[in-house]
Amino acid sequence: MPCHAKQQISFSEVEFASQRTRTRREVFLAEMDKVVLWAQLTALIEPVYPRPGNGRRPYALDTMLRIHFMQQWFAFSDPAMEESLYDITPLRQFAGLSLTHGSLPDETTILNFRHLLERNHLAEWLLAEVNAMLGEQGLLLRHGTIVDATIITAPSSTKNRSGKRDPEMHQTKNDNQLHFGMKAHIGVDAESGLVHTVTGTAANANDVTQMNALLHGEETDVFADSGYTGAAKRKENLDVEVDWYIAAEPSAVKRMHASLQECVRRIAHPFRVLKQQFGYTKVRYRGLAKNTAQIKTLFALANLWMIRKKLATAMG
Repeated sequence: MPCHAKQQISFSEVEFASQRTRTRREVFLAEMDKVVLWAQLTALIEPVYPRPGNGRRPYALDTMLRIHFMQQWFAFSDPAMEESLYDITPLRQFAGLSLTHGSLPDETTILNFRHLLERNHLAEWLLAEVNAMLGEQGLLLRHGTIVDATIITAPSSTKNRSGKRDPEMHQTKNDNQLHFGMKAHIGVDAESGLVHTVTGTAANANDVTQMNALLHGEETDVFADSGYTGAAKRKENLDVEVDWYIAAEPSAVKRMHASLQECVRRIAHPFRVLKQQFGYTKVRYRGLAKNTAQIKTLFALANLWMIRKKLATAMG
C-alpha cells in the first residue's frame, strides 16, 4: 500500500536527489512539511477514511492529505495534480510516492478524497485544529478582530454541461466594475494577522450581514472598513460587548491612530497569500459549499505559511 515512508527510489530519482541547488518549490515544500500538523490533521480525517477491505486498498491517508494540500498550494485541478505527480519529482517525493514502487493516485482518487472532506465538513475542523495549535504556541491572540471580504470570480459563461451559470453565484458591482462569483469573508486576529473565521456567500451579499458570524466571541475590539457601517446597531450584534472601530469612509482610516491603521492594512495580507502565493483567483467548483470548503482549507494553510518561520522556531 502506498504510504508516506522511505521507499526504494529509481535511478532518475537518485540523479535528482544529487542536485546541489534546491528550487523555490522544494524550499517551500520543506518549510511547509515542518509546520503542518500532519499527525493531528490525519487523526481528524481517519475516522471517516476508507479502511483496507476486499477491494482495492486505499492510499495512505497521509499521502492523500499531502496531495490535497499541494493542490491548494499550486492551484492544481484534479487532472493536473495527477499529471504533476508523474512529471515533478519533488511533488511525488513530498507525497511519499515512487514511480517504480506502487502506483500513483489518479484524478478520480484525488477527486474522491476531496469529496470525502467536503461531505464530512472537515475543512472547518482543519482550520480550527491549525488555529488551536497556533493559540497554544502563543502565536494567535484573541483580543481584537479585523473583518473584511474579497470577491472570488466564477465563470460567467454558459458553455458547460448544464448550459447555465452557477445558480449559487451572483453578480455585484465593485469599483464600477461588475463581478460574477462569490465572496470570501474573514475574521482576522488583529495582533498576528492570522485568519480565525471564514464564511462564504454569493458576491451580492452585503458585507455587514456576515459580521456576527466572523467574531469568535472573546475579542474586545472589532475593526472594519466602511462596508460594515451600522454593524453595532444590527439586531444580531446588540449583545456583542466590544469597542467598534468602523471606518465610515475610506478617509476615516487616515484619521485613525497609527496602530488602528495598521490593523486595517493587516487584513489584506491573507488575501494576498491566497491570490499571489497560492494562485487562487477564481472559484474551481460549482456551488458555495464546495468552494467555501476550499477557501477554509486555503486560509488554514495560509496561516501556517504566514507564521512558518516563527512557528518553526517555537516548535524547535
